[in-house]
Amino acid sequence: MAEQHHFDLLVIGGGINGCGVARDAAGRGLRVGLVEQADLAAYTSSASTKLIHGGLRYLEYLEFGLVRAALAERTRMLAIAPHLVRPQKFVLPHAEGLRPRWQLRLGLFLYDHLGQRGRLPPSRGIDLWRELQDCPLQRRFLYGYTYADCCVDDSRLVVLNAVDAASRGAQVLLRTRLKRAEADRDGWRVECLDLGSNRLFWLRARALVNAAGCWINPVSRAIGFRGEHPVRLVQGSHIVVQRLFEGDEAYLLQNADRRVVFAIPFEDRFTLIGTTDVPFRGELEAARITPPEIDYLCKTVNHYFTRSIRATDVRWAYTGVRALQDDQASDVSQVTRDYELVLEIAPSGSAALTVIGGKITTYRQLAESALALLHPYVGGPRRSWTADVPLPGGDLPGADLTAYLQQSRQRWPFVPAAVLARWARAYGTRTERILGAARSMAELGEDFGGGLTAAEVDYLRENEWARSAEDVLWRRSKLGLHDVGDGVARLQRFLRGSRSDCRVGAQT
Repeated sequence: MAEQHHFDLLVIGGGINGCGVARDAAGRGLRVGLVEQADLAAYTSSASTKLIHGGLRYLEYLEFGLVRAALAERTRMLAIAPHLVRPQKFVLPHAEGLRPRWQLRLGLFLYDHLGQRGRLPPSRGIDLWRELQDCPLQRRFLYGYTYADCCVDDSRLVVLNAVDAASRGAQVLLRTRLKRAEADRDGWRVECLDLGSNRLFWLRARALVNAAGCWINPVSRAIGFRGEHPVRLVQGSHIVVQRLFEGDEAYLLQNADRRVVFAIPFEDRFTLIGTTDVPFRGELEAARITPPEIDYLCKTVNHYFTRSIRATDVRWAYTGVRALQDDQASDVSQVTRDYELVLEIAPSGSAALTVIGGKITTYRQLAESALALLHPYVGGPRRSWTADVPLPGGDLPGADLTAYLQQSRQRWPFVPAAVLARWARAYGTRTERILGAARSMAELGEDFGGGLTAAEVDYLRENEWARSAEDVLWRRSKLGLHDVGDGVARLQRFLRGSRSDCRVGAQT
């Protein structure tokens, strides 16, 4: 059990906040390690509504600072990840008896002006039946509003932050569980368990970041802090059904309980519907959508759209448990989505920073704030850098995905258009690393279905830590939604042929 690595900063948790902190710290020249007990984005960070947004509904709770910060981050994310983050038009129908039209208009006015819109259009009122082609809503909804936000592949955003961290020297140790940590005058001595080999080993770090999400209190206890951080565990669930409506618009649907539900075009052929907000109790690994949640989402859709759905129409469902700040809100849907950073100092003087709450949109800003608090303990440059440097694959000329895709079709005419579009959105300029010198699809190796080839799987295995079919089909892509026949079994056999060490940083 010899000590293997000496880090300036060890991050615990491979979700969006942990990977964001690791990337920022590695880019400042710090020696960075990250440990995660499962895969990257294995839990909450792959279970969001897939939005980069200011949070229109938070205005109702007077969270102007949070909305302003999130809108600023929306602009930055469009610039540094133009392959992952795309503009999305939303339709907000006015419903009689709920929020009056003046309130909706005021909220959208503030939303337009609290942050820079960049190339996103302003909100406006619309006659739903004159301006929406093949309007999918029931006839009683006559008037509404449109506004713009952005969609994102959340799990890929996590992975690309980890990839960039590794390219800057960070060691990403997946399927590795922190067992305990001891503070001394030199920092922290951390015992970890490699879950693949069942081998214990030790790490050294000058400071720790507890970004374990719902596990922050167990991790806090493991590193010797006795107090419990006040958090509210809130379960949010989503369902995916066959596409409910034509057109590229997404919909924001109000409910009588003052909550809102999104219905968003998803993966070309589907509609993503969510989210719920219910208190969570139980084993975190066992979190699953409940029948009442499915019923709630189906009833909301059926209240607005002409096409109704029921539980048997659900193609996929997923659940995330969020550890939010316990601000004593009476309703869990009103609990703040802002983050809190808690710096704790051991008797030896060693520092540990705990991340509570937050939303995927503001992860980059959170990382900057975390590094500012930790600077006295880990050093490194104070100047932040992540606002201007593209994520891997995001260095598209002019940040123009459409133009890049057109160029890609000319360069690789043998690749089916749907496959090339998926690659461009997932990998951006790194698409060429998958294709290499190939001149035909046959040269990319075995086809597992849905356009997934051996060349792409090899790229994911060698550069993005993919080890299982679930890693590939659900977190590195969403090809699991599509019928690939016996491709899953063939893919798993193909992956078992690899003996790569999942604790080794990506070769980027």
